[in-house]
Amino acid sequence: MNPQFRAAFSRSCIALGLALLAACAGSGEGLDANGNPIGPGGDMSSPLSADFESIQENIFTPICSVCHAGGSAPEGLRLDAANSYNLLVGVPSTEVPSIMRVKPGDPANSYIIQKLQGIAAVGKQMPDGCPTSQPCLTATQIGFIQQWITNGAPPAATTTAAAAQSAPLAVTSIVPDSMESVNAAPPQVMVAFNHELDVSQLTTHSAHFEKLAPSAVPVVMDQVPARMWVSSANLRALMISPARALSSGHYRLVVDATSSSQISDIAGQQVPLGAPDERGEAVISTFDVEALP
Repeated sequence: MNPQFRAAFSRSCIALGLALLAACAGSGEGLDANGNPIGPGGDMSSPLSADFESIQENIFTPICSVCHAGGSAPEGLRLDAANSYNLLVGVPSTEVPSIMRVKPGDPANSYIIQKLQGIAAVGKQMPDGCPTSQPCLTATQIGFIQQWITNGAPPAATTTAAAAQSAPLAVTSIVPDSMESVNAAPPQVMVAFNHELDVSQLTTHSAHFEKLAPSAVPVVMDQVPARMWVSSANLRALMISPARALSSGHYRLVVDATSSSQISDIAGQQVPLGAPDERGEAVISTFDVEALP
């Protein structure tokens, strides 16, 4: 092959290769320099993978927490970064309490997957409005959540690292709390910690919900017993469930006077469970249940 023909042939092959690459890749619109999708608003979102950080960043925060946040979160399920893991993993769904929202190792029997696929026995498919007013999650997106659950639904790696450090035991969040208003009776109050709890000590603790009359001095109108429990799937979240549904009104969750107000982690560190009120009782949470329309 003469040199001129060889050079022309090489140029033709290169041009053809670039054309084929462009045809396969499309216009490139919506992709960053590495070929990854650019997220809403032009931000370059990290690629979705089967770990909690990625699922939170790419699905729960931008899609689900639009509705599932704050006191109006449907079924009390808040999917913001601070609370989603503790309210999902090992926690019974409110619509079908016999099914966990996330059952580690078993995506088929995890309620979140049933809701995302539109096959749950109760309610409608999530995200709300899919498929009419907004897209449903794709099979690929759901597949990553399924794989995370199959892998045991581990927490974020940063959370695991923080729990392994020697920082003192502390409460990281309480839901609901801080004089919040919720638009439905909460199925439980969730108290999250930075370390795994010593569940063998739970028998030394008990609490109850007090419904208070609107007055300058708190007057207890009703008292509802509570059950304290920790899921074996998530030892950093203490759940406190009322024995019956709370009616509308102003409530506080109080540690029983005969109960210990110190809770321990598996290393033996302790932290107060609640803060003293005007009567010296330890109050874990104070919130309002709004009257339903």
